[in-house]
Amino acid sequence: MSTGKMIARATLVVAVINLLSRILGFVREQVIAYMFGATATTDAYVVAFNIPNAVFAIVIGALATVVVPVFSEYAAKGQKDEAWRLFNTVVTLVIIIFSLVTVAGFFAAPWLVKLTAPGLNAEVSILATRLTVIMLPILVFYGLSTVFQGLLNANQVFGIPALSVSITNITIIVSALTLGGMYGIDGLAAGTVLGFVLAAFMQIPKLRQVGFRYKFSIDWSHPGVKKVLYLVGPVAIGTSLNQIYLIIDRILASGLLEGSISALNYANRIILMPITFFVLAIGTAFYPTITTLAAQGKQQELAETVLRAIRMVILFALPAGIGLMVLSTPIIKLLFEHGQFTPQATEMTALALMFYSIGLVGQAANVILTRAFYAQQDTRTPVKLMAVTVAVNLAFSLLLLGPLKHGGLALANSIASLINTAMLTYFLNKKIPGMWNTNAVKFLLQTILATALMAVTAWGVNAVTAGFLMPLGTLGLAIQVGAAIGAGVLVLIIAIFTLKMEEASLVTLYAGKFLKRLRSSRG
Repeated sequence: MSTGKMIARATLVVAVINLLSRILGFVREQVIAYMFGATATTDAYVVAFNIPNAVFAIVIGALATVVVPVFSEYAAKGQKDEAWRLFNTVVTLVIIIFSLVTVAGFFAAPWLVKLTAPGLNAEVSILATRLTVIMLPILVFYGLSTVFQGLLNANQVFGIPALSVSITNITIIVSALTLGGMYGIDGLAAGTVLGFVLAAFMQIPKLRQVGFRYKFSIDWSHPGVKKVLYLVGPVAIGTSLNQIYLIIDRILASGLLEGSISALNYANRIILMPITFFVLAIGTAFYPTITTLAAQGKQQELAETVLRAIRMVILFALPAGIGLMVLSTPIIKLLFEHGQFTPQATEMTALALMFYSIGLVGQAANVILTRAFYAQQDTRTPVKLMAVTVAVNLAFSLLLLGPLKHGGLALANSIASLINTAMLTYFLNKKIPGMWNTNAVKFLLQTILATALMAVTAWGVNAVTAGFLMPLGTLGLAIQVGAAIGAGVLVLIIAIFTLKMEEASLVTLYAGKFLKRLRSSRG
């Protein structure tokens, strides 16, 4: 199987499982809301859960990111034993370090709660502290699960690692309905820990299958361990800088009209959906391949693979962003305008979504571009560029806040993302010469044309159907949005084939597989 088809196949697997995980995550939130409501109790649970989650976002994710290219470097040289020694040390360090952090957290829990949620009253703060103590062990198992995912991905195993998130969600759902009913919020907290335990342990059979045998090992002198520790710092800093985006928005929006923060939050959640569903799937699928190519010094194949991944992302993200922009108001109205969510809130959120949509293609491309640097064990360049991006974001936020209010914050975020894309592309082209060629320019022009045809179609169908479907209420709105999206996607696919874009072969490949499975299931 060719590299392109292998990456596309892995992308499809991860994308489908990610979609399942998103659905289960939504069900999880509904079940928790059903069992505990929007109360001080759930506030305490969220605060307690966010404490280990924050550590994960900064440290554990960074560790998993840098282990893959270092592991692949040893494997590419035929030094598989050294690769396993490295991984044993990493696993041991995760267990020891995060066990110590967990124990320290038991004693520091009251201060951690006050630091992360200073506005809680005394009673809720005490509850949040107790729940924090219950859930801190998540750190150990979250860390193991994420590192296991990285190793399995490096060995071209994608299904089981992606499925582990769904297992966590299912466990939390069942725990909320069972343990939550018997022991209240404490039962839910215990069930949450169990979910992460299962997510880690379900990957062990696959780990053994690819050759991993755990042995307690701390080899500080191992060159691979030193390299991991050298690389992990910048990635963690880069992740922290990513969080500053959100902090800037929240601080500046807090001085605007009531509901501005919520409007930005809801719009941002929608923008993250295509990134989580498809873009991260591509990033997960192609990362092990490019780390291996980089380790083998195959620059030409590396350039082709990175460009192929970027093309796939742009072909998905540019139409998705423009589609969300064109249909921002009906989408927000359909998803949120119920109960206390007023037409004014819809208008505010749709404005934020429209401006966020401009930068979707940049956010999506940055996932791939950043990992291309990491694959070559360059973790510092993306961090330096992210620092510049944060400064750009702040400057444009202050400039646009007055005339566009919260919409200016969303637009500033998009501008900064696109500038970051330009900088990452410029410096990556220096590291991988010849990555961009005339075919890339042709592809961009074709994608823009196909996207424009899609946007005009979606806008037209939405405008035509809005009038006569309005009396049907929510059902009519759902049909209106669905028809606009469906017509737009159909025109996009027709344009891809008409323009004879390379990616048309992938559409044919997976459409054929889908129809074949559909026929076999009927038979």
